[in-house]
Amino acid sequence: MFLLLTRRFPLAVIVLAQLCGTSLWFSVNGVGLSLSRDLGLSEADLGRLTLTVQAGFIAGTLFIATTGLADRFRASHIFATSCLAGALANAGFVLVADQLPLALTLRLLTGLCLAGIYPLGMKLVIGWVPRHTGAALAWLVGMLTLGTALPHLLRGSTLGLPWEWPLLGASLLALVGGTLVLALGDGPHLPSSSGKVRLLDGLAALSDPRFRAVAGGYFGHCWELYAFWTLAPFLVAREVTRLSAHEAWIPWLSFTVIALGLAGCVGGGRLSRHLGSLWVARRALAASGLICLAYPLIGWLPPWLLLMLLALWGLTVIADSPQFSALAAASAPRERVGSTLAVMNAAGFALTIPAISLTTTLWELQDAWVLWWLLPGPLLGLWVLRPLSTRDTPPEGASR
Repeated sequence: MFLLLTRRFPLAVIVLAQLCGTSLWFSVNGVGLSLSRDLGLSEADLGRLTLTVQAGFIAGTLFIATTGLADRFRASHIFATSCLAGALANAGFVLVADQLPLALTLRLLTGLCLAGIYPLGMKLVIGWVPRHTGAALAWLVGMLTLGTALPHLLRGSTLGLPWEWPLLGASLLALVGGTLVLALGDGPHLPSSSGKVRLLDGLAALSDPRFRAVAGGYFGHCWELYAFWTLAPFLVAREVTRLSAHEAWIPWLSFTVIALGLAGCVGGGRLSRHLGSLWVARRALAASGLICLAYPLIGWLPPWLLLMLLALWGLTVIADSPQFSALAAASAPRERVGSTLAVMNAAGFALTIPAISLTTTLWELQDAWVLWWLLPGPLLGLWVLRPLSTRDTPPEGASR
C-alpha cells in the first residue's frame, strides 16, 4: 500500500524527502546562539562551520560529476545512502561540538553527503515529472528552503531543552527522507548513461551561449543566497534587541524569514507556467537585489518594519533558483543532466564561500552595512542574463 502511494504521488514524496534530507544543512546554525552561549563560539566560528559544509558540498558535487555517479548509478540509492551517512555525521557533531577541528571535520562530511541529496533530488524530479519542470523544481527548491529553515523551528520548539535535541531531530528527519526515496525508486523519463564519464562531460553545456548566461545568473544568485541565510539570525536578533523583546523570538522569526522562500519558489513556479522561467528568474533576482541595496540605508526605521522587509527578502531571494535549474536542465545534454547540474551546483556553491566568509567576519565591524558585500551577486547576475530573450524561453507546456 505504501509503495503504491509513493508511486502515485512521486513529486510529493521527492519534495518531502528533500525537506527531511536538507534539514542537515543549517542544523548547526539553528542552535548557533546556544553554541555561542554554552561553548563560547563566535560569529566567525559559526561562519567557519557553515563554510565547511559548503566546501564539503562542492567537493561532493565535483566527485559525483567526475566519477559519473549522478548518471551511472540509481539516483534513489545515492540519495538514500547520502541521507544515512549525513544523519550519522550530523549526530556525531553533538559529541565533538566543543572540539572545533573535529566539529569542522564532521560538518565537512555532512556537506559531502548533501551533494548526494540536493542535485540528485533535482534529477529525481526530472525523471518523474518531465513536464512543467520549472514548477516541479520550484517545489523541490522550496523544500530545500524549508529544510534550511527547519533547524530554527526545531530550536524554537525545544527552547529550554539542551541544544543537542534539534541536531538529533535533523538526523532523524534525514533518515526518514532517505527511506521515502528508497521506496519510490528512480523515474522512468531519463535515459541511463553508460561508459566512462569525465568531468568535461559535465562541462559540455558551457559550449552553449544560452547555458553560459543561465549559469552566470545562477552564480550571482548563489553569491547572495547562502550568505543571506547565514546572516538571517543575526539580522533578526538585531531587530529583536531593538524591540527589547525576549530572545525566544529569534529562532521563530529566523525560521519565518527563511521559510517564506517556499512560498516564493512555489509562486514563482506557478508564474513560470504562464510567463516562462526566465521572466520569473530576472524579476526575483532584481527584487532581492533592491532589498539588499535598501536595507542598510533604512536601518533606522522601526524594527517591526525591517522585520517585514526581511520577510520579503526571504520570499524573493530563493524564488529564482528553481527557474535557473529548469533553464539549465533544458539547455544541458539530456544524457548528462545529472553531471551538468552537479558541476553547475559546485561552481555556484564555491561562490558562497567568500560571500559567507566576508559577511560573517565583518558583521561585528559593519553591522547591517555588511549586506552591501552581497550586491555584486544580483547585479552581475542580471547583467549576464541580458542577452537572453523571453521569446526563446516560452512558458512551460507551450510549443518549443
